[in-house]
Amino acid sequence: MVPVILEARDLVKRYPLGEGQVEALRGVSLSVQRGEFVAIMGSSGSGKSTMLQLLGGLDLPTSGEVVIDGVNLTALDEEARTLTRREKTGFVFQYFNLIPLLSVRENVGLPFLIAGDSLSAHRDRVDALLDLVGLRSKADNSADQLSAGEQQRVALARALATAPAILLADEPTGNLDYTTGAEILGLLWDSCDRLGQTIVLVSHDARAAAYADRVFVVRDGAILDEIRLGRRHDHQAGPLIARLAELGL
Repeated sequence: MVPVILEARDLVKRYPLGEGQVEALRGVSLSVQRGEFVAIMGSSGSGKSTMLQLLGGLDLPTSGEVVIDGVNLTALDEEARTLTRREKTGFVFQYFNLIPLLSVRENVGLPFLIAGDSLSAHRDRVDALLDLVGLRSKADNSADQLSAGEQQRVALARALATAPAILLADEPTGNLDYTTGAEILGLLWDSCDRLGQTIVLVSHDARAAAYADRVFVVRDGAILDEIRLGRRHDHQAGPLIARLAELGL
């Protein structure tokens, strides 16, 4: 039986609003198996990005629990949660968050530098990741010399650097054109299918979510439906779009 690598248990998240509160998440529970590609899909304001922040330990729920690779993030203090997040998670965002003055190789190796290691000690790992994303020839370029698509490839390689238990991607194609976005999604899928990387992708776009094995559809802070697509090589969005139409989305 494939082990569960990520579990959310009855997540509730409330934010203060004036003299009251707004409920961004309302009792969300889900689990992700090791090596699975899962998408969380919803419109703007549905709660999907809030969910990703909680799943990755970037924020704490008002109530409920998040367990990553056997560690209950919500039971840790801030320092321990930061260390656990650094060890067990990788993030790819819509905005690439690269350091412009560092080289491509240094940006990919940044998690090792932050941990106090030398880049040379992890040279083979960094170069293997640059090969994976097709940027070995630009390893010594500065990040600001790259196109948007290339910068997102660097961000993906950086997220994979420490072989995290789970990679979380928040609208990673949001700033890219269709063709470049498809290339990034293909790299994400390949890292899952070939390397066994567990991925949780947040997107409003059915074409992006169609790369996933399962799609959680979120509306008004709750999971409306779970759509099982299975591991497929064609990534056609038709079946997902048809189910979304049945749901009135």
